[in-house]
Amino acid sequence: MNAIVVYHSRTGITQKYGNEIHDFLKNNNLTSKVLPITEVKPADVEEAEIVLLGCWTSGLFFFLQHPDKIWKKHALELPDMKNKKVGYFTTYKTAAGSMFKNMSRVVAGKLSGPVNLMLKSRNGSLSEENKKLLNEFIGIA
Repeated sequence: MNAIVVYHSRTGITQKYGNEIHDFLKNNNLTSKVLPITEVKPADVEEAEIVLLGCWTSGLFFFLQHPDKIWKKHALELPDMKNKKVGYFTTYKTAAGSMFKNMSRVVAGKLSGPVNLMLKSRNGSLSEENKKLLNEFIGIA
């Protein structure tokens, strides 16, 4: 299975998280690529069976969380992902709140259904719970 981990990072924490997800996928025998959203080409997404989209959480402390303008701009340019397994990941300081709902609004027309994987981390580390969710998502028991 081919996967792509696409992220946008402001301070490096989301980049670290994306790299940890990428390493986890590779260690579970998936072909994986990790790229900042500003460098993703349509072919990168088209070649993947699994697409993981990540962004740092922008917004106020406990509400109005949303992806930043750069992520939104480039996410709108991504090709159709209707035949892909798509998941989200985010990093946050206080709360992820409505982040995943707002990420979904940006790419809604590009997906065939709801996103069933939503990972979050305060420090950019992949927790044991995240690993369990990723295993279920990619079909490893």
